Amino acid sequence: MLIQIQLAQIPFEDGATSQNLEKVLQVIEGADPTTDLIVFPETCLMGFPNKDNVASLSEPEDGPTLSAVRKAINKTGVSAAIGFAEADEGKFYNTTVLISPQGTALKYRKSHLWSSDVGIFDSGDHLVTAIWKGIRVGILICFDIEFPENARALAAQGAELLIVTDANMDPYGPVHRTLIVARAIENQIFAALANRCGSDGDLTFAGESVVVSPAGQILAAMGRAEGSVVVKIDTSEIEKSRKDYNYLDLRRIHLRLDQPQENKGILSQKIVPISPQ
Repeated sequence: MLIQIQLAQIPFEDGATSQNLEKVLQVIEGADPTTDLIVFPETCLMGFPNKDNVASLSEPEDGPTLSAVRKAINKTGVSAAIGFAEADEGKFYNTTVLISPQGTALKYRKSHLWSSDVGIFDSGDHLVTAIWKGIRVGILICFDIEFPENARALAAQGAELLIVTDANMDPYGPVHRTLIVARAIENQIFAALANRCGSDGDLTFAGESVVVSPAGQILAAMGRAEGSVVVKIDTSEIEKSRKDYNYLDLRRIHLRLDQPQENKGILSQKIVPISPQ
């Protein structure tokens, strides 16, 4: 199956929901009719809230801002993965939703909070996947990809495409650019990461959005400037990448880690015996 993905690497302003929404709607309404999915950056509708304005900026999933996004999606027929500040029963979450013309296909709340999220957002507690356009997709947000267990859990659920909404800033840009390739390779899945660009206050965002194949091939990549890139992925490449070996099947999760043992009083080594099968 061929899936056409557009990465929307855009700058936006923290706390300026109406301006950010206008920019997002321009991207959606200007998308090529053959595009299946647009991936936007983390919290791109509201930007980063702070303790003083998180309550006023955050909206429920059916709030006016996402409703406007849904209207544009219904008009164009494209799907979009987009980040926003979510309010739900007195709590606030850094959330990304995958919206299709049929409705919300998937909602994910950031589970690993970066230092600037702590004390503002609550942590999500689910790693979830869903079927969209005949393939299984999973979502992670920014700092989440620095923990390999997250992507592995989604792959274990059958994810074929990992969507990452990102707002990674200098000097950490190379970290996510490297790790997204690793997450694709070690799980033999496609990965699409859209990062924020531009500056806001004392932060400069790194851009470098990318789509990676299950074999680690860079299918599309951007620099640091605002813009979009479109690429088609062929999901049959997943099966091809697993022809000779399948990491999920070959894992030996029953290996036991023993306590360090003394080696004749000279060296201390960790012994990792293989448990009986």
